[in-house]
Amino acid sequence: MSTESTAVESRIWAIFAYFAPLTLLIYLAAPNGYLLDIATSFMLKNQLQASAEQVANFRVLTAIPVYVAFAFGLARDLWNPFGRRDRGLLMIFGSASAAVYVWLSQAPLSYTGLLAGMLVAMVAGSFLGAAHRGLLALVGQEKLMSGRLSALWNVLWALPYAIGGFASGYVTEHVPPAVTFLLVATLCAALALFGLWRPQAVFADTYDQPLAQGSSLAGDLRRLVRHRAAYAPVLLIFMFQFAPGLNTPMQYYLTERLHAGDAAYGNFMGIFQIGLIPAYIVYGVLCRRIALKWLLWGGILVSIPQLLPLTIVRSAEAALWLALPIGMMGGFAFAALCDLTMRSCPPGLQGALMMTMGGAFELSTRGSDILGAAIYAASPAHGFLYCALTTSAVYTLMLPVLWLIPPELVATADGERNPVVDAEVLAEIGAATPAAG
Repeated sequence: MSTESTAVESRIWAIFAYFAPLTLLIYLAAPNGYLLDIATSFMLKNQLQASAEQVANFRVLTAIPVYVAFAFGLARDLWNPFGRRDRGLLMIFGSASAAVYVWLSQAPLSYTGLLAGMLVAMVAGSFLGAAHRGLLALVGQEKLMSGRLSALWNVLWALPYAIGGFASGYVTEHVPPAVTFLLVATLCAALALFGLWRPQAVFADTYDQPLAQGSSLAGDLRRLVRHRAAYAPVLLIFMFQFAPGLNTPMQYYLTERLHAGDAAYGNFMGIFQIGLIPAYIVYGVLCRRIALKWLLWGGILVSIPQLLPLTIVRSAEAALWLALPIGMMGGFAFAALCDLTMRSCPPGLQGALMMTMGGAFELSTRGSDILGAAIYAASPAHGFLYCALTTSAVYTLMLPVLWLIPPELVATADGERNPVVDAEVLAEIGAATPAAG
């Protein structure tokens, strides 16, 4: 291997070494991550005697900041706190998140207090997510490694969700709510400290490259609206997350109809997340060999029947056995969609598009959960079957949406330079330059 190749590989591993612990912390501490989401849902169910629909409504309300995640992403693109850009955001909002959870640990447990605290935590978490995702996409674009960073991102997204899924069952049954909130506060404090780290492989000249250049607020908004590549990934993510049976209905189906303990739902979601990981790893290997176009088509086709096996579940044990292959069926497509989103970001607007994707993700997840809870309540015997069939139908409709993607954007494998895309970036930056002045 040549000296130049060795240096490139060394930089790649240094980039991985930075984003790996950052991603773990971001999702372990996320207010809508499994650790807190499942733990708070059982606080509502067990301590506050909330119904399935009340729990689903709580999840929808606390996710309101994520529905407007675009605003947090745009703020990330324009804001430079302490002259440290994304690292400044980590320092500010990691500290703010820690303070919120400390307050929740000391306040009496009530629906109103829990709702208010989690709403504030979601605002701070949205800024943290904007810093993480915007920087991830920018580095992915500049280093021509959006596919590999998508795989890394999703593996290290799935791990905290798996850990949170398994841990939430134990936490729900053995750990007081105050201790749960203090644990998450500690993770947020670690995120604030993470903002002090500045590895050269990630930050050397990163914000000085053409892909990092924006213009004024009005100019950036115009560019985002006119950026034809921005629409398909957001729509595809919204459709892919439409799974009305996977959250609240599954939780109540396992614990009420199948008479499983509270830990069963957390265990199911943990195993499901573990099932995603092999698919993400395979994607990280294949993305360097196969053009993104074909990875998208293959991943979506495989995911169409993803939830149908759950319709044969007759016991909690059967559901747990099915969780692993179900996760594997969906992981490849999601990694490809994240890769597509990173490639689709306009110059200087990585935070805006990545957080718009996050908003679509959350809106679809929460909205389909409301629908699923209503279907489950209306027909406990057959509601889950109806939810699974609806999901498969939506996934099938994703196939024609793939034709909306600009073909040049998905014509290459990860690591391959695309002269057409490079020229479009330079042209967009050139057109935006007068607005910056």
